[in-house]
Amino acid sequence: MGASGWDYSVPYQEDLVGAFDALRRRVFEERDYYWVSGADWRPEEERLPWPETEEELWADEIVQETGTHSILDIFRIIGPDEEPDYSTMKQVTEEEALRVLGTRKPTRAHVPRFEEFDHWRWYGRCAVLHDDRGEPQEIYFWGFSGD
Repeated sequence: MGASGWDYSVPYQEDLVGAFDALRRRVFEERDYYWVSGADWRPEEERLPWPETEEELWADEIVQETGTHSILDIFRIIGPDEEPDYSTMKQVTEEEALRVLGTRKPTRAHVPRFEEFDHWRWYGRCAVLHDDRGEPQEIYFWGFSGD
């Protein structure tokens, strides 16, 4: 299947980790991810019901190999000085935004250029998006994961 790109936007809140955790819960609860063990292409007798918990989801060996092609494949946000690692997410810093976009406060209009930020498979990025007055409005999450 190959990796899938995904993106989400949530209203701004100061607690970035809280916003990330709430988004992951929502994606899981709404089943907004690829559930390979229940996929339509599988013979009906081999299909499994949707998992009830994330623990049940990640207990599936196929999911461990292929992922969910969603933010559920990302487990934690790392700090600005940490090196990117498998299943981590890193926030775009003001300095990085200035270097890539020419502004410290990206807006929704900058999103098409976010592909210019460093990114890898099984890794996510996030950025605070601002309004025209420079006030934070939303948090934008994006990445590439799955096999």
